[in-house]
Amino acid sequence: MPTIAPVDADGFIVRTGFLNDTAFFASGEGYVCFVEGAETRVQVHEGGLLAAERTLDGRALVTSGDDGRIQKVAPEGSVSTLAERPRKWIDLLACGPNGAIAFASGRTAWVRLADGKENEFTHERAVGGLTFAPKGMKLAVARYDGATVWWANASGKPQEFSWKGAHLGIIYSPDGKYLVTAMQENALHGWRLSDEQDMRMTGYPAKVKSWSWSSKGRYLATSGANAAILWPFHGKTGPMGQTPLQLGTRGDFFVTAVACHPKEEVVAVGYQDGMVMLCRFEDNAEVLLRRPGKGPVSALEWDGEGARLAFGTEEGEAGIISLQD
Repeated sequence: MPTIAPVDADGFIVRTGFLNDTAFFASGEGYVCFVEGAETRVQVHEGGLLAAERTLDGRALVTSGDDGRIQKVAPEGSVSTLAERPRKWIDLLACGPNGAIAFASGRTAWVRLADGKENEFTHERAVGGLTFAPKGMKLAVARYDGATVWWANASGKPQEFSWKGAHLGIIYSPDGKYLVTAMQENALHGWRLSDEQDMRMTGYPAKVKSWSWSSKGRYLATSGANAAILWPFHGKTGPMGQTPLQLGTRGDFFVTAVACHPKEEVVAVGYQDGMVMLCRFEDNAEVLLRRPGKGPVSALEWDGEGARLAFGTEEGEAGIISLQD
């Protein structure tokens, strides 16, 4: 049976996960709580913490806040400022290869390279999301009426992808073949990069605010409905013409967070009443991991082995769920 170790956190849990064996909980109150046996709180921002992303080497966390600072914090408590934009609200963040960091405010996105050099990318409308390509130094930016892909460390004409509407989040498929955005209108939109073929994924009753690729990149799990919606991406046409899986259906409560297991075809599903469920792709078998609590689940993340699941809620409840054979 799963066991839960509660974590003493408060405030909206923006992001959770693991840096090697150390669990972290990034709170909107401006601090990060690290847990490896004992709990340690590190104050990172003077005001609110708005975004947090793990570096690709898994050794540190990069955070941004309403104080305009981009901070790097390690489990032992060291904090260093990578960049600063005074009086800017920095709520979009992405970590890329070779120590690159992307962040955005308003219509401008910046990429800070490991040597400290910064490149600036300006758009006609506000930036809605950032992500690095899985290979190469390309930065994809969600924007109004589509997405733009820039060479992050060189000048050159960007690649433009157009689709009417506000695009508020963006993600690449692990194999780099697809680019997907979350939209204002309760839908996903995607492009097959080989030929820029459009893909529409609709039918959500709410906005998609959480998504996660399955271990082999065959499915994209998403929130935004009263079940986890998993779109298949293993055919030649991606999700087009295919019916998504619907896992962990609950009539009265929407899914607010999803996290696919790093090795198995199962997904952890968090709901708006704080419940956490484990659902298997093959037969929709379910295991209750956490009973309802206070507030919607806002963050879910597995450790590298898939033995522990960290969770946090909008009301500051947090913990580590250990799976036992």
